[in-house]
Amino acid sequence: MEFLAALALLLVVAKSLEWLFERIEVHPIIAHVLTGIVLGPFALGIVEPGEGLRVLAEFGLIMMMLYMGLTSNFSAIAQNTKKAVLVASLGVAFSFLFGFLTVYTFGKNIAAAVFVGATLGNTAIEVTSGVLVRERVKREVSSILMGAAFVDDIIAVYLIGIITGMTKGSLNVTSFGVLTFKIFAFIVSALIVSELVFKRSRWFYSIVKNLNVFFTFTLILTFTLAIIAEWVGLNQIIGAYLAGLTISRLRERKDPLVVTRIKLNELIEDLQVVLTEFFIPLFFIYVGLVFNPPLKALSPVLIALLYLSAVLGKLLGCGLGARLSDLSWSDSVAVGIGMGGRGSLEMAILTFGLGAGIIDQALFASVITVSMLTALTTPIFFKKYVEKRKT
Repeated sequence: MEFLAALALLLVVAKSLEWLFERIEVHPIIAHVLTGIVLGPFALGIVEPGEGLRVLAEFGLIMMMLYMGLTSNFSAIAQNTKKAVLVASLGVAFSFLFGFLTVYTFGKNIAAAVFVGATLGNTAIEVTSGVLVRERVKREVSSILMGAAFVDDIIAVYLIGIITGMTKGSLNVTSFGVLTFKIFAFIVSALIVSELVFKRSRWFYSIVKNLNVFFTFTLILTFTLAIIAEWVGLNQIIGAYLAGLTISRLRERKDPLVVTRIKLNELIEDLQVVLTEFFIPLFFIYVGLVFNPPLKALSPVLIALLYLSAVLGKLLGCGLGARLSDLSWSDSVAVGIGMGGRGSLEMAILTFGLGAGIIDQALFASVITVSMLTALTTPIFFKKYVEKRKT
């Protein structure tokens, strides 16, 4: 099938499925991935994951990470910083441990086990925010959930850097230390620049006032940080995410006329249309297109155990972190359930791992399935739990 015809078919089917799924409150990511799986080599074989689609998907991934950074909010954890960090850290630790042990028990190598453990350790902030939009919970619980999901993203950024280092050779103590220093130096430098430029500087105000100039500046910063990230040995998506994260600090700027917040919201709205209708669906469609494991290699037992690892890791780890932060048992369980969803960042990491040869098609397909299941079931579990608490 010709490129434009394939592109049109994929988008029409994906958006149609997304519309149907939204009516039953199923996350749109699932519709997009299923489109690629059904139309791709795994099922019907109508569309092949060619070079053109790969390039668009990679660009979509960079833009998606920019958007995730733009929609992150530093102030979300300002009031509950220690609690959010504790909840996120224990959730990552438990999920990593369960995921690592599960994969290693099934005979996979240590690199693959570490990779899957790191992938399962992250919480999808878009799933968490979607849960909170639909369900009313205590303000403290809400802020801890969003704050912990934000910290999870930062931890994931670090883990992506470590995993990238793993693909370029074995990590001894020295190289591990150097890589860790570079990762944190890069992140800290970006945050310092965000403090000085986006939060305080006067000259940047003239850029923000003109939305076209602001949009162009955002793209330039995104590609610049993506290139620098790769140059220092990290992954491009780290730079894209940090670009959005630094610009998001415009929300903290003291502006009596709130022009900066208005322009930031306009930028996000303009980006959202292009991303949600074209680039983000294309990335997840491509994830589905490269989903092509031998059926004999898929293990329902492995998928089931990885799903339990993902759900229980967050429930026990985040729930324990919330309880240690003096939340009630009831609120702690709510936090543990709310942190259970996986989504866009996990699939981005998995696609990178497959391309780098860290995981094989069977493991890639298994964790993709788990990620979709958690995105589907987390809102359901959270809603049922909140309703039960009210009765």
